[in-house]
Amino acid sequence: MLNIGDFARLGQVSPRMLRHYDETGLLTPSQVDPRTGYRRYGVAQLGRLHRLLALRDLGFSLEQLHRILADDPSVDQLRGMLSLRQAQIEQDVAEEQARLRRVDAHLRALEGSSVMSSLDVAVKVSKPVRIAEASAVAPGFGHEHLGPVFHEVVPRVLERLAALQARPGIMVAWYGEPADDGSVVLHAGFDIGDQDIPDAEGVRVVELPATKVASVIHRGPMEDVGLVYEALVGWIEDSGYELTARSRELYLEWDEDHPERNVTELQMPIAS
Repeated sequence: MLNIGDFARLGQVSPRMLRHYDETGLLTPSQVDPRTGYRRYGVAQLGRLHRLLALRDLGFSLEQLHRILADDPSVDQLRGMLSLRQAQIEQDVAEEQARLRRVDAHLRALEGSSVMSSLDVAVKVSKPVRIAEASAVAPGFGHEHLGPVFHEVVPRVLERLAALQARPGIMVAWYGEPADDGSVVLHAGFDIGDQDIPDAEGVRVVELPATKVASVIHRGPMEDVGLVYEALVGWIEDSGYELTARSRELYLEWDEDHPERNVTELQMPIAS
């Protein structure tokens, strides 16, 4: 029989770790002195300790270690467990590689754009939203092209909702693909939840589905939003994502008189 110090030296673990294995039931000593509490181990227990250390090194959980050591699985069963663990590690590695790429994308963005100092990108799944919207064609992207079209379509929707005594929620805008001449269809409207809003000429109800997006909060006027979009698209590409549609804009706070107070969420639909 070996005392805990000698057994620890043979197994190349600490006495503290052996006490932990005893407390968790993974490796209990052969004898415990009822008076002093000293633990003593049999030499044959080194085999169980070695298996325990090997399995722990492979990343098996405490629950899995208990099950493997208690059941003494066959070679085929062990092969199956190791194959499953291999698949889990490969998945973890893939996720960490993707995370590393996103870290690199943040570094690139910080180095390459002055707007990135206040730009934090979140990847999330947007909630589905039911919108009363109107649309019109703008000659192109950019505040100078889109601003006048917003002032055309937004009042149209608000008038329709007011006529029905409906409550407008958050304002939302999204865009179609640009035409060959650079023009783009702008859609803008308001979240109406489950309110009954019949379609009318120039105003219709649509549901934007839930979708995976890269999202950033833009504070201030929209004149410089193009730079933020440029930085966001660069981050998406550097992170290994693929753009799947044009952007959505959620106007969380809007003050026509004090545009520096505006808070807008910019969402770009993406896929891995």
